[in-house]
Amino acid sequence: MASETLCASDQRGGNFCGESKGHNEINPGESQKSFSCSCECHGKSASQAMNGSASFGERFHKDHLGDHSGGLLNEKSNQPDVGSERLVGVSLSDVRTVSNASEKACPHEEHESCDACNSIQLQQYMKQQRNNTLQDLYFQEEYDDDDDDDSDWEPVSPFVIKKWFCANCTMPNFDDVCHCEVCGEDRECEFFRFDPIDSLIGREAQMSNERDARSSDLSLRTRTAIGFDEKMLLHAEVEMKSHPHPERPDRLRAIASSLAAAGIFPGRCSLIPAREVTQEELLRVHSLDHVEAVQHTSHMLASYFTSDTYANEHSACAARVAAGLCSDLARTIVSGSAKNGFALVRPPGHHAGVRQAMGFCLHNNAAVAALAAQSAGAKKVLIVDWDVHHGNGTQEIFEGNKSVLYISLHRHENGRFYPGTGAVDEVGIMDAEGFSVNIPWSCGGVGDNDYIYAFQHVVLPIALEFAPDITIVSAGFDAARGDPLGCCDVTPAGYAQMTRMLTSISEGKLLVILEGGYNLRSISTSATAVVKVLLGDNPNCEMSDIVPSRAGLQTILQVLKVQLKYWPILKATYLVLQSQWGLVASDNRDQMKKTRHLVGPVWWKWGSKRCARILLVDDAAGNNQDQQKIV
Repeated sequence: MASETLCASDQRGGNFCGESKGHNEINPGESQKSFSCSCECHGKSASQAMNGSASFGERFHKDHLGDHSGGLLNEKSNQPDVGSERLVGVSLSDVRTVSNASEKACPHEEHESCDACNSIQLQQYMKQQRNNTLQDLYFQEEYDDDDDDDSDWEPVSPFVIKKWFCANCTMPNFDDVCHCEVCGEDRECEFFRFDPIDSLIGREAQMSNERDARSSDLSLRTRTAIGFDEKMLLHAEVEMKSHPHPERPDRLRAIASSLAAAGIFPGRCSLIPAREVTQEELLRVHSLDHVEAVQHTSHMLASYFTSDTYANEHSACAARVAAGLCSDLARTIVSGSAKNGFALVRPPGHHAGVRQAMGFCLHNNAAVAALAAQSAGAKKVLIVDWDVHHGNGTQEIFEGNKSVLYISLHRHENGRFYPGTGAVDEVGIMDAEGFSVNIPWSCGGVGDNDYIYAFQHVVLPIALEFAPDITIVSAGFDAARGDPLGCCDVTPAGYAQMTRMLTSISEGKLLVILEGGYNLRSISTSATAVVKVLLGDNPNCEMSDIVPSRAGLQTILQVLKVQLKYWPILKATYLVLQSQWGLVASDNRDQMKKTRHLVGPVWWKWGSKRCARILLVDDAAGNNQDQQKIV
């Protein structure tokens, strides 16, 4: 049961999880029972990435605490008896043991009975066992620089570097600059710091629904449905940390504001009523333990599934509303009550697997929508995931189901990019081999041409051969230009073109579900461009003379070589591209030298101190090999 795996303090500062003395008494044995941690494996195999928290928990409890299972990593936000210092990865009771170590003082000769020594050893062990997560790639100070040789760069005297965080992308900047080094946003910009929608959208959307109810059935069938509810804005990180969390409520506010400014929503779209997904619907996707664990967070002020995947008392409700909206949108589109739809939802979902929440995701919204579509009459469902990170959770859920075709385009770098899964040879299991299609980019800086070329030669041929009844897009906008996590170069016009190409499949029955995207201007303009295509507008993007990058073409050829075994229709394309390899690579080399991309947060490779000596803007194409040699 979830109550046996979670441990946290409620809003009133009372007790939880059934073992109250673990929260109120200074007892080393009981306090350590409340400790649990989930960590993710970065750059490892798919099985390691999804089982990272379990393997770590087993090692830790066997070596230090004995056999006692745990679940979430929980902290109390305010504790007057702990002091100002907070220990990351250590439970509240462990912190109290350290602060009261004087009661059992020892000369620190590492006595087994000394609580202070035990707690220090625990901290050291946790520090050694920490692995990279999606947020680790984002935050500069999350990395240990012990392995970096910084002897050539040490300050003459101790000093504090002042910094500010961009309101647009939340990236840290030195205090002496006026514009964000990553996205270029002005330091004093207040655009996204206000709530421009308040309850206005709710009132106008209600009026829009009333107008829709009075309209004809024909009019309804030609409308684009939007899924949105303000309850999802309540999902936010409670604890104030040194860095703002990239997955924040402002993401929805920015997109809603952009749609409202364009006169799209409310107005040209119809808002569907929000509801919470049922437990029965969730159990078709997730395990009972996972569903109960997420629900259990509603009794907690703050909790963590992994170090970067948070929850507060409203998160379970927000996740259920998001999944419920996606489910109803899928049913509405399959039934013909709406032409297509856009799910403006959070928290995102494509990293959430059968048994684990990770990568900012709690419930898998796309998976819930796919199964809801099938229950509404769709026999075959296509899921296209263009989020810059591989949707390991969605692939896991459907890897043995040949009625759901999963195609993902993502940055991979041979498993070094989060979450490490999605290699070209991950094609599905059992009789569903070939129904998982991964297009793993080998480097950053991938732009419109690579994505559109992959759509033309891989995505569309396979999708048309599969002939789905509905197409669902896991639409992360973190491959957009200026995104601090993705560091790729897809423009709003590129997203619009990909959307238009997908409307030619499944008779235009298309559901777009928001996933990632952490530059507010990028996601708002990109999402608006996508919704305009759903409404029937033509994207401003030329399809002629699309030439991919050399690395992009190489990736596409690798995918074709693997997938033609399962999709023979690809063989002719593979042979043609093979013969054109030399010409395309030669023509593209000069073009790439003229293109510069934002490299973004490079400290996940070089460490925080060394990052201070590296320019944030680099030639992603020309210097990519040199950067790999430095690592």
